[in-house]
Amino acid sequence: MLNICKVTCALYLAIILCFGGSVSAVEVRSPDGLMSVSFEVKDFEGAPACPVYSVRYKGQIVVSESRLGLELEGGRLGDGMAATILSTGSNDATWKPVYGERSTIRDRYNQIEIQLTETQAPHRIVQLTFRAYDEGVAFCYTIPRQAGMDRITIAKEASEFRFPGDHAAWAVYSAQGKYEKVTLSQIKPGCERPLVIQAADDVYLAVAEAKLVDYARMKLAPLTGRAHSLVSDLSGLVEAALPLTTPWRVVMAADRPGQLLENNDILLNLNAPCAIADTSWIKPGKVIREVSLTTAGGKRCVDFAVQRNLQYVEYDAGWYGLEYSDESDATTVTLDPKRSKGPLDLHEVIRYAEEHGIGVIVYVNRRALERQLDEILPLYRRWGIKGVKYGFVNVGSQRWTSWLHEAIRKAADHQLMVDVHDEYRPTGYSRTYPNFMTQEGIRGDEERQPNEMSLTTLFTRMIAGAGDNTICYLDKRVFEQSTHAYQLAKAVCFYSPWQFLYWYDRPEMFDDEPELEFFDHCPTVWDQTKVLEDRIGEYAIMARRSGSDWFMGFMNSGQARTFDVSLDFLDSGTKYVAHIYSDDPAVATRTRVRIDRFAVDRDTNLKMSASDKGGQAVRIVAATAEDHWPPYTR
Repeated sequence: MLNICKVTCALYLAIILCFGGSVSAVEVRSPDGLMSVSFEVKDFEGAPACPVYSVRYKGQIVVSESRLGLELEGGRLGDGMAATILSTGSNDATWKPVYGERSTIRDRYNQIEIQLTETQAPHRIVQLTFRAYDEGVAFCYTIPRQAGMDRITIAKEASEFRFPGDHAAWAVYSAQGKYEKVTLSQIKPGCERPLVIQAADDVYLAVAEAKLVDYARMKLAPLTGRAHSLVSDLSGLVEAALPLTTPWRVVMAADRPGQLLENNDILLNLNAPCAIADTSWIKPGKVIREVSLTTAGGKRCVDFAVQRNLQYVEYDAGWYGLEYSDESDATTVTLDPKRSKGPLDLHEVIRYAEEHGIGVIVYVNRRALERQLDEILPLYRRWGIKGVKYGFVNVGSQRWTSWLHEAIRKAADHQLMVDVHDEYRPTGYSRTYPNFMTQEGIRGDEERQPNEMSLTTLFTRMIAGAGDNTICYLDKRVFEQSTHAYQLAKAVCFYSPWQFLYWYDRPEMFDDEPELEFFDHCPTVWDQTKVLEDRIGEYAIMARRSGSDWFMGFMNSGQARTFDVSLDFLDSGTKYVAHIYSDDPAVATRTRVRIDRFAVDRDTNLKMSASDKGGQAVRIVAATAEDHWPPYTR
């Protein structure tokens, strides 16, 4: 049972009193009252006095009573417990990220901290913290230093997620795998997070992880013997000195899948504030990969970047030798002969790029990173390199999770930005170290995925944070699988502060296609984000604001669709020009993109249409005295 130590009446806390001043249950509600998490210690399914929680959204149970606990090397910690409320609190503050999907983020929640103590020897202690946000609920474990316990080994974490029905879910088992729509009872071990679940027509959930820094990654597995229920599935042991606080386990809830995406700031809020004092050197931007690994190719990419308002040129695998060889030396420019015959003078390309205001990024495979990290980071800064793409990093275990985040911190010490490939998925660390620009962990354009897969990825994986989707444009897969207006829309819908455009393309392939002006103008970070239309795997319409300009992306799959979209998010009293980029087979260019320009305002309803594999992109800017475009009519 729970003994009250401290209860703050200002909180949305419901405490049910029993005899003797104890309590049998505690409920913490979100500030808006729509989310709540209930907790109690009770005998449960044959286990004595164990911690149990449940979650409600709009009064409806979305997570049924579920056990919590840790499997330690010396046995389970979580049965036979007595509980004490350590503290309650609330928070309502705003903060400004260095960059993001929004320029201002509100961090508002109610919180309770509970101490659990074993009623029998050895009387071990574990603490639970619950937070209720408007966007979802979160909990974590803290094991304090205590008599006889200076270190700990966690064999398993037994955080359960029991659901009241066999709901639909979108499951994937590797960070770059293919999503499948299944029922909860069909989920297999090793399911990735965030896991999106449709609990009702108007209830969508996401089970996620936040603040994974020095701990084993959590995936999800079926809970043995319990229908449509899951349990945390750690990627190996956790060994640590005490005190230890685990990453946060998060259950988000919303009326629509797009609302989950709009609310993904909860994962950033659960991470520590920025640890970099001077962030002026951290620069988001658009990137083109130099595919020939030559000096001439690099200079052509620099010229193309200047022409097309890109900020970076990236040299990928092969510039310092065979990336998979332990003999390759990332302190030298030594071409992999299977990738390029050269010549490559990387220092000359860096000089030329700096002269034109363009940064250079280089790829380094984990084999060289693990051997040479402390040597190459200061060296690359001296060379004038702006960032490093960490390739094929090891992920999952505590060892490699800790190593990777330390490698990001070390890069910050040398003012180097980072893009992590391949299987890593974010949990919000870019708030603490915003030199961590983006990461893969996504089934991007490299994988030739159909539109349906991209539109599933958008509403699942992208809840976790930025995704390096490696957007193709002139590669033949675009002509075969989607359309070019659809590819334009991806630059809006798929958030990545380093946005790799023109993947597999070369500057000489372009004929100055007029619609590329959309990519030219499109930012990579935003002040405001809205999801206007949403259905997982079928369609998405998003609008994002940068300054006073708005960018819209419509991605579609399966069947032709038309939407009437209100522009009521525009400022009142301001006239705008909408630049609309649509697929049109009658256009006499190889990409078949038509450009229309109209006068619009916040009273305009824009008719957005796309074919069964097409899309549409829109740029909306304030009109000037020189603009005389016709008013938009449907």
